[in-house]
Formats: sequence, C-alpha cells, structure tokens
Amino acid sequence: MRSNFDAAFTALMGNEGGYSNDPADPGGETIYGITKRVALKHGYTGEMKDLPLDLAKSIAKAEYWDPIDGDGLASGLDFTVFDACYNSGESRAKEWLAKAITKEGELADPIIMRFSAYRLLFMCDLKTWPNFGRGWARRIANNLLRAAS
Repeated sequence: MRSNFDAAFTALMGNEGGYSNDPADPGGETIYGITKRVALKHGYTGEMKDLPLDLAKSIAKAEYWDPIDGDGLASGLDFTVFDACYNSGESRAKEWLAKAITKEGELADPIIMRFSAYRLLFMCDLKTWPNFGRGWARRIANNLLRAAS
C-alpha cells in the first residue's frame, strides 16, 4: 500500500511552523500544529516548546492522517484533506470531502478545488477570521498551488 504520509507531514510543517501561544487562538499553546490538549491526550506531559518533532509526527498520523484514511485517498487529495483535518478537525474534513465528491471515479483535481472552497467558506464565517483569515487564505492558496504542480 502506498503512503504519502511522510511527504504530507513535511509539507504540513510548512503550513504549521513552530511554537505558538497566541491568546486569540482557541487552540491555545501549540507546536508543529499539535495543541497542548492533543499532546496530553497522547501522553505527552512536558513543556510544549520541547515537544519532539518525531512525537508530533506520530501524533499527527494517529490523530489526523489515519482517521481520514489518508493512505486511501488520491495523491494530492490526501494532503488537502489531511491539512484541513489538522486545522479544522476530522468531522469537518470528512464533511467537506463528502460534499466535494460529486461522482464516482472523478479525478482528484476538481474534488480538491471544491473541498478547498467549502473549507474557505467555513473559515470566512469564524469569529477568529479577522485575526487569522489572511494566513488561512494564504495556506489554502498555497495548498491549491501545491496540488496543481
């Protein structure tokens, strides 16, 4: 079975970056996109700034890649859904995917475009859009460019 998880995680780190503890972010203290709440759920009890990257990667696989069956998604679509799951949760990512797939056997590119549109529409309505919207829009634009290359 093919897996693009390693490449998807590496690309995701380009979106997530390092440590953050922005009071405007409802996720709270975060590093590598892993919130303190999720790290605790996976047994990590150290300082968030010290969370090892390899542990963040294993958490990301268990918490975000496996639940969306990343290995079962078409190349490109796997990263798009993984990134959304990481950013907005598994249930929303699955909902957008279900809405984006309009017919059996469709190529991934139109699905990626519709998925990204549903995601962006959702984000525009969030109360945190004024603080984080520009970065989210840039993230989705970069993901679309990545999928197109």
